[in-house]
Amino acid sequence: MGVLGSLMLTESGENFIPSAPKPRQLLGFLMLNANRVVRATDCITELWGTRPPKSAMSTLQTHVLNIRQALRTPRVDLSDTLVTRNQGYQLQVREQDFDRNRFMCLAKRGREAAADGQTALASEVFADALALWRGPVLADVPSGPMSAPHLVQLEESRKGVLEQRIEADLALGRHHDLLDELSTLAALHPTHENVHAQLMVALYRCGDPARAGAVFQRLRRTLGETLGIAPAPRMQRLHQAVLSGSPLLDAPAVRA
Repeated sequence: MGVLGSLMLTESGENFIPSAPKPRQLLGFLMLNANRVVRATDCITELWGTRPPKSAMSTLQTHVLNIRQALRTPRVDLSDTLVTRNQGYQLQVREQDFDRNRFMCLAKRGREAAADGQTALASEVFADALALWRGPVLADVPSGPMSAPHLVQLEESRKGVLEQRIEADLALGRHHDLLDELSTLAALHPTHENVHAQLMVALYRCGDPARAGAVFQRLRRTLGETLGIAPAPRMQRLHQAVLSGSPLLDAPAVRA
């Protein structure tokens, strides 16, 4: 069962995703709120925005019926996982079977390992969390106003875990391996200061302080032209450390 990519709901080799667009969208929204009661009015807002049709409530009930029918096959019946509660609906899922829950649990384990100084374990666990992603959240399902915050929050969580994994890899002396990945990320996010800081550190440790300095100059120019701001003080301190060849930027000694 998953939302970290295309909508996925399978059991015993059976696919339970409805084919009609609105039931798919509703199922995706309920899955984003798995194990929580979602009010019928919120479902209507998700499906039709601020201008629902007069028949919205009855149409919503029809979509719920379509989902329950899709959850029932001759071999497997999951229709009881979608229940009606308190003028709303709840999709009941097993926590360990839901990719969103597994991602959050692994991210927490990775942060705990990093805080305990278990850098190699943190890198591995963060990588396992990122491997659960199959693409953008609900990549094949339209998003409405109620699901949009979930999509933003999950994407920000993914970016945070990615940065933490890169930080762990830098601490493990893997700067050479990170250059291509960080260069791509910096190009995709031209105003993201932390990504540029990580790229500068990796370049410096690879013996290329000139390119590290050029990364800072490009970031400063982009921030000025697009946002009208200068790099944060920590970025300016990092740039000065690159220029002065500060030993603080040297790759840490990694114990076997």
